[in-house]
Amino acid sequence: MISQEITLNGKKYRLTLTDQVLSDVRRLKALYSAAYEDPESFEEVSSAISDTINQIASSVEPQVSDSDLDGLIQAVMKAVDEKSKETEDAKAKHAEEKSRADKKTTAKSKKSK
Repeated sequence: MISQEITLNGKKYRLTLTDQVLSDVRRLKALYSAAYEDPESFEEVSSAISDTINQIASSVEPQVSDSDLDGLIQAVMKAVDEKSKETEDAKAKHAEEKSRADKKTTAKSKKSK
């Protein structure tokens, strides 16, 4: 779990990026995408969007005021995107290092034969 501080309109909020928050953000993005791709479905997904936004907002302390909710959701989505990119970059670096180590091991193995 990663804790992050978000400042909106001079107010500080604490967010803990849990697996649930990450999942909620992915779900929210999918719902936004569905509503964008098919505007007629917006009424159908708007309730799910609202529920997901409220779920994300409940993970922030202190409780978020309605006037800060939109900005908070944007900040949370940005924080999740940044952490996801960091994770992907770290995985890629690890895979690259492992590949190099495997190549060295293979090269040594061939020399010893």
